[in-house]
Amino acid sequence: MSKLGFIGLGIMGAPMAAHLIKAGHEVFLNTRSKIPADLLTGSATACASPREVAERADIIFMMLPDTPDVDKVLFADNGVAAGLSKGKTVVDMSSISPMDTKTFAQKINALGADYLDAPVSGGEVGAKAASLTIMIGGPDAVFERVKPLFELMGKNITLVGGNGDGQTCKVANQIIVALNIAAVGEALLFASKAGADPAKVRQALMGGFAASRILEVHGERMIKRTFAPGFRIGLHQKDLNLALNGARSLGVALPQTAGAAQLMQVCSANGMQDLDHSALVRSLELMANHQVAEG
Repeated sequence: MSKLGFIGLGIMGAPMAAHLIKAGHEVFLNTRSKIPADLLTGSATACASPREVAERADIIFMMLPDTPDVDKVLFADNGVAAGLSKGKTVVDMSSISPMDTKTFAQKINALGADYLDAPVSGGEVGAKAASLTIMIGGPDAVFERVKPLFELMGKNITLVGGNGDGQTCKVANQIIVALNIAAVGEALLFASKAGADPAKVRQALMGGFAASRILEVHGERMIKRTFAPGFRIGLHQKDLNLALNGARSLGVALPQTAGAAQLMQVCSANGMQDLDHSALVRSLELMANHQVAEG
């Protein structure tokens, strides 16, 4: 069994860490809030700082909200870098800037440690079910060494390329997801406003070429008005900003991504940033003065 660290025990991180603990690994935990009590069983140990996690673990996983959070956890005075020694591995499973990821990897490599960026897709449901899609950037040999641990947390596990490429893949994923949510929202809003039953419209569309995982899961959320977060609008906004900032530096236009980001901004401006990203439909409903369904 391996000595593992896990830093960041929020909606996603807690169940991911739980899978590692359940598999019998010795896991050292740290988070900025209180560690969930159900994790502190068996082979899990609470640590006072990211540095302590790095000192005690051989492979350190991180699941944090944004680029500045990863920077702080890695390089603050009591951060991971201060506790690393040669041969250890840092695995960042957060969704952050691809460019900054490359810089973080270089700094960690300079300390004699390895680095993988391994953002995930699948939300809280996927984290709990250990069915996450994991997109990895880093050296082949390091990936192969960590892969059995990824398999405890996910199903679709792909080494995309070098450091930063995992994050680039995740940004691409978030573009596709956001545009699909907007498309499903517009379609169901149109159907409802025209007087059709949106639930039956969704059912019919699920049997045709318009079928998608977004229509299946988030279309149902829009109809049933179940917007408790699996993945918050505020976090998806962050990811779309990564896409738009990256596009600006690359000289690429992403007009549909910009539109989806603005729809999420409407939600945030109306206090909905902590709702599930399927609640993007609320911005469309506000403009139409009509809800897809009553709730």
